[in-house]
Amino acid sequence: MTVIILKYKIMKTKVFFFVALFLLTSSIATYSETATGSNPSQKGSINVFASPDLYNLTMQWAEEYKTLHPDITINVTKSTDNNMPGLLNAESGIGFMTHESLASASLQSIWNMVVGRDVIVPVMNAKNPFINEINRKGITQQNFSRLFTGKGNQTWGNLFENGQNVPVHCYLVNNPSVKSGLADFLNNKQFATDCIEFASAAELFAAIQKDPTGLGFCRLTDLADINNQGLANNIQLVPIDKNGNGKIDFMENIYENQETFARGVWIGKYPKALSGNIYSIAAAKPTNEDEIAFLRWVLSDGQQYLSNNGYSDLVSNERQTQSDKLNDTVIFASSPNNNNNAMVRLVLLVVFAFAFLGLMANFIVRRNHHKKVSSAKIPVNSPTVFEENSVIAPKGLFFDKTHTWAFMEKDGSVKIGVDDFLQHITGPVTSVGMKPAGVKIKKGEQLLTIIQKGKHLTIYSPVSGTISSFNQTLLTNSALLNAAPYTEGWVYVIEPTNWLRETQFLLMSEKYMSWIKGEFSRVKDFIATAVKSGTPEFAFVTLQDGGTLKDSILEDLGPEVWEDFQTKFIDCTK
Repeated sequence: MTVIILKYKIMKTKVFFFVALFLLTSSIATYSETATGSNPSQKGSINVFASPDLYNLTMQWAEEYKTLHPDITINVTKSTDNNMPGLLNAESGIGFMTHESLASASLQSIWNMVVGRDVIVPVMNAKNPFINEINRKGITQQNFSRLFTGKGNQTWGNLFENGQNVPVHCYLVNNPSVKSGLADFLNNKQFATDCIEFASAAELFAAIQKDPTGLGFCRLTDLADINNQGLANNIQLVPIDKNGNGKIDFMENIYENQETFARGVWIGKYPKALSGNIYSIAAAKPTNEDEIAFLRWVLSDGQQYLSNNGYSDLVSNERQTQSDKLNDTVIFASSPNNNNNAMVRLVLLVVFAFAFLGLMANFIVRRNHHKKVSSAKIPVNSPTVFEENSVIAPKGLFFDKTHTWAFMEKDGSVKIGVDDFLQHITGPVTSVGMKPAGVKIKKGEQLLTIIQKGKHLTIYSPVSGTISSFNQTLLTNSALLNAAPYTEGWVYVIEPTNWLRETQFLLMSEKYMSWIKGEFSRVKDFIATAVKSGTPEFAFVTLQDGGTLKDSILEDLGPEVWEDFQTKFIDCTK
């Protein structure tokens, strides 16, 4: 019986090998055909079209990119709403459009990717006599509308019903983007008749600095440029009470600084009418390698040129999210000379050799480690209740309050991973973002990004050192972070540089579990505040016995809750 089983396994492996060889040969043949004439765009040339409001920005992107890549030719065409459908085809490459132009062109079923943002913001004098009340309550969309319509309503007392008959002077930058965004926000196309208009943001800020009760609208980049020049020390963003409940609750409190504000805009805590996206569009997902490389550059180094043209760049997490839309594409190759057939044969030989070695290694690993891999699978009947006893904290490990652990091996290297508490919070991890070997990290620096269906948490390093290796298995089986966070789900091995000193700030098992008890109380309060009772989401958060946390508590909640969890439970402890 044992011999029969062994023969079956050998036969199965041989069949799998020859099938893989056939598929590889077919793939290389297809590659050869593609290389000789199936490229939809000539290598070294990119065709780009841009809506009129983005033409200057697109030209700057093109010139800067060509400076870095002189062998690339970028042809930029200015489009209109009328000729957009004609330009939007496979031969015309990629385009850049604002949300307004995209809506005007009435384009449907196209590929798009966000590359920037046009944010309109209300500003006031930091010495406004009602500033404490404004920061505490915010101003609703309805009250903004009342301010900008009807002269008799333009008082701060009318806004807050405090009886103060102090007038509100409305100021506005004479910019089409500002006017359009504000009109959408107020649902009133005639609002500008009640505002004093200025040709530049500098003039608007000067007027507000002289008028403590003034209120104005401009672009976020206008405010940033002025601050960089040190000319707007008394200017402050006006909080918007988006949900209209009469207060700025923690879900709306995004006005502490520009980084927090930008992240809040990204995850939807700011009114959409005041935040329009800038898109890259195409008839289908780009497949040309030059177009993909150009778009990746726009999402990285190219972001610095947005502010020069009045637009806001994306936060780092959003850049990665948008860049992921370019993944899994088919790269078309060109045929620069007549050595293509020889190259194909060489590639076939190399791929065949690696395939053979890979198949044999896979067979050996699967045979020798079958039990180990099986033990790392997520239990089918995993508990649905998340309580203190659910958290595992092995003795001998050092724990950090950023929900990471560290353990020194016998050879002096340190293994790092994510604690069991965090995996109960997030639910099944669908992918991870890791740093490569050789990178130096410091305690408190970004270490890992764990992703669950597009929602992110950034994890920080518990110790300092140089990454010597990372767990490559997580790239294809990120669920190991949930199933075995302390064993097969480890993340990095590093060579530590300050181990003895930094471990003084870490927690051992007993102290860690004592700290975790306090975290449970904070999580309950956080969820109770973040999710209103009576909503469908609330049913996923708690059980019927009242107050008991459900396992994978963030799994069914939106990105805004994940962002707040990041701020309140991870960022604040690094």
